[in-house]
Amino acid sequence: MTDSKTDAAASAYERAGVSIDAGHRAVELMKGAVARTHTPAVLGGIGGFGGLFRAAFSHLSDPVLVASTDGVGTKTKVAVRVGKHGGLGADIVNHCVNDILVQGARPLFFLDYVAMGKLRPEVVAEVVTGAARACEALGVALLGGETAEMPGVYVEGELDIVGTIVGVVDRPALIDGTRIEPGDAVIALPSAGLHTNGFSLARLALDDLDWNEARADLNGRTLADVLPVPHRAYLPAYDALHSAGIDVRGMAHITGGGLVDNPPRVFPAGVGMRIETTSWTVPPVFELIVQRAQVERREAFRALNMGVGFLFIVPAAQQASALDALAAAGERPWVIGEMIAGQGVTFAGGQP
Repeated sequence: MTDSKTDAAASAYERAGVSIDAGHRAVELMKGAVARTHTPAVLGGIGGFGGLFRAAFSHLSDPVLVASTDGVGTKTKVAVRVGKHGGLGADIVNHCVNDILVQGARPLFFLDYVAMGKLRPEVVAEVVTGAARACEALGVALLGGETAEMPGVYVEGELDIVGTIVGVVDRPALIDGTRIEPGDAVIALPSAGLHTNGFSLARLALDDLDWNEARADLNGRTLADVLPVPHRAYLPAYDALHSAGIDVRGMAHITGGGLVDNPPRVFPAGVGMRIETTSWTVPPVFELIVQRAQVERREAFRALNMGVGFLFIVPAAQQASALDALAAAGERPWVIGEMIAGQGVTFAGGQP
């Protein structure tokens, strides 16, 4: 027998545009993927009011928690246009993991927030399952999250996603850039594409093109293939350097602000970076955006990563060993520049 008052309340809520049943269905579709991320440190399962994580840091002398939260910006609109939502989950996990990696922190657990005007359980499950797979690959527990249906706030058909990561680093091993000095080598790793930044500019430049057309200026690929490619995680690359005994003195995650604004966030006073722009070839999708948006090249280097995803700053004497360790880990590293006396980032070899 059903409770008529409960049914009436549920019916009223649905008339207001919110489906409780859709939320339950989304949870059912994603819970298996989420459960696979749970390590013995996770206490309890899905459905609690709060996620429980047993913090056991006996192997650390002075554990420091490191936390970060972020979104994927208007990449959500790209995902909606091409009908590929799962990559957004990997985007937000890997972006957050990279952000705390800069300080040498290892990720412990992740929380997600997915919101829509009208809840579509299959889409929510696709996003969260993508996040769970990224967490599982990196040994991160997807500890909890929120699915919000907010008619009148979000445009119907669109979505938003936000992630929060918590990690830990032993204070003696904290990487804060204070040991960086002139002469240190700067080693770059490639991005997989735009990652999670610059999509407002990209959409302005590319919106009126046929995204399903194979383009010669994209080496035969389509925009529908290139633009949704998920953000890379650089934790395995750092682990390779650490295992090889490389003294990583600083790192930079190249997100919004690009190569102009991100690296200086870890520079000590009186130290700058010189980047050699001829050391890599900017991938075609970035050149297409720059050309069609008619932006100054320096502006593009602030809005886009231009093919550079992450930087490691190491002693010059360890440059060759660092390159070897990264290559052995399956990476494609290159020396992009060096640290110099000064401030900020300067570019050599041409624009910007």
